[in-house]
Amino acid sequence: VQLQASGGGLVQAGGSLRLSCAVSGGTFRDYAMGWFRQGLGQEREFVAAISWTGGSIDYADSVKGRFTISRDNAQSKVDLQMSDLKPEDTAVYYCAGRYGFGPKKPQHFEYWGQGTLVTVSS
Repeated sequence: VQLQASGGGLVQAGGSLRLSCAVSGGTFRDYAMGWFRQGLGQEREFVAAISWTGGSIDYADSVKGRFTISRDNAQSKVDLQMSDLKPEDTAVYYCAGRYGFGPKKPQHFEYWGQGTLVTVSS
């Protein structure tokens, strides 16, 4: 299974970005999908996750109300719409996949993309 994240870039505080993750090499609807991020010198942390049906969604408290995760099973992709971005959102963002909608720690996800850098300037 291969995951390819895209859409990162430089944005001013208060701005928006949309990340996308294309999945290939597996049966996309088998997987719950998530987004994680890792700031410089920090541990990788959970951002958002969505079940294979889209019926279950979870967000980190720090992004609730600002970020929206969605998926398109026909196109085998998952998106993360980020709004009202803050400098503390600066990080490399990773998409990840796992079987089942369970614990949200990085070690519970089997498949990972390469990451895309989001930089929010103040």
